[in-house]
Amino acid sequence: MDQTAAHKLVFAMLDADGDGIVSREEYTARTRNVAQAMGLEEDDQLVVTARNLGERAWASMDADGDGKMTFDQYTAWAGAEAFDTVCAPVLGALFDLADTDHDGSLDLGEFTALRTALNNPATNAEAAFTALDANGDGRIGRDDYIASIRAHVTGEGSPMGRALYSRQLSDIPS
Repeated sequence: MDQTAAHKLVFAMLDADGDGIVSREEYTARTRNVAQAMGLEEDDQLVVTARNLGERAWASMDADGDGKMTFDQYTAWAGAEAFDTVCAPVLGALFDLADTDHDGSLDLGEFTALRTALNNPATNAEAAFTALDANGDGRIGRDDYIASIRAHVTGEGSPMGRALYSRQLSDIPS
């Protein structure tokens, strides 16, 4: 899958209402959705950290400050540098919210709760977990999780990414 196709799939996941625009509310709701899925309170320090990192990410994505991001704006912003400096910390913080036993890894239930809270279908989450759990121990580490999403977003290819975002590109608005 090339980088443009990967961007279309990620953008469609971020665009929760499917209107072709990712709003500030859609993006920042990600932290709230994961916190709620994991039964965490808004004032939990992990939630506060994730929310702050999400706000920082949104400020970086919404370069013109209008509270909206189009696909073209997303593709102009997205890439390896943006992933490494902005997205990876947010994804790590969201991972930490889902890591209920704080062991640095997610089991299938935690992973599925995380990804469905982030707008992926549960069946895709299960397939993505299986693809990423290469050693079959039933756990996915934080670094492997982030590296797999990075590989997907940068167009390098990721078995987890392919499973997680397995929507037909023809179903995604141009």
